[in-house]
Amino acid sequence: MSGSNSPSIPMESQQPYRSGFVNIVGNPNVGKSTLLNYLVGERLSIITSKAQTTRHRILGIVNTPNMQVVYSDTPGVLKPNYKLQERMRAFSDQALTDADILIYVTDVVENREKNSDFLQAVGRLSCPILLVINKIDLTNQKHLEALVEEWHALLPQAEILPISATNRFNVQPLQKRIEELLPLSPPYFERDALTDRPARFFVSEIIREKILLYYTEEVPYAVEVVVEEFKEAPHRIDIRAIILVERESQKGIIIGHKGVAIKKLGIAARRPLEKFFDKHIRLDLIVRVEKDWRQNDHDLSEFGYSLE
Repeated sequence: MSGSNSPSIPMESQQPYRSGFVNIVGNPNVGKSTLLNYLVGERLSIITSKAQTTRHRILGIVNTPNMQVVYSDTPGVLKPNYKLQERMRAFSDQALTDADILIYVTDVVENREKNSDFLQAVGRLSCPILLVINKIDLTNQKHLEALVEEWHALLPQAEILPISATNRFNVQPLQKRIEELLPLSPPYFERDALTDRPARFFVSEIIREKILLYYTEEVPYAVEVVVEEFKEAPHRIDIRAIILVERESQKGIIIGHKGVAIKKLGIAARRPLEKFFDKHIRLDLIVRVEKDWRQNDHDLSEFGYSLE
């Protein structure tokens, strides 16, 4: 899935080649991951209604004969309460430093004062900023016009584009504007690359998405999924994944009475895995306790929460 860092420009290209990093940032639950999946044309980021669904920075790469767009989804901006959240916030902050184009996503209901320090940092950027007001299907024209005026006052240098990512309304003009703003540059990845992440990453994310959907309160946020085994055959993939929790009580909740809950989880996760890989999946889930892993620097680095 990943590619080289220095591929050559396609020889058949007659137009100037454009390539760049388009980083998507914003507060939790405004639709960043939905937008990334639409722009890339693949379901790379998991989506739930819960905050902190996205924990990592995920690249989605779109290639045409004359262009390579490297989209980057990021965790929702938050004020960290523990070390995992500090790493998540660092991914969002990093996205401000290496963007050729920044997409700041908001929606029609969020509090614009939330994480104002991050918004101020956005306002100091010199790269093009596209401010996307998402979920416009949930409001009316008068309210939307007022929002546009308020955001223009907050980020006067930004271009403002109202959209509905879920309904795919007005997203094509956003794509066109991104393509127009891309800098002249050779590609950063091979032409067949879709993402910088390995297959195992998407296995763990799909399992974690189902945990977010099926379990309540603090339990999903105390979970990390590690793929211990990934054996691929022509028509089948055997996967063994470890579900790490912080407490014995959380382990019991994940497994459920007589294993009913984890069996349901396995069935729910296997379907999207089979669709993603287009193969039969044999999935084995094991639950282990890794005490306070969200506060352990070594564990966080082992699980991929480190800035490169």
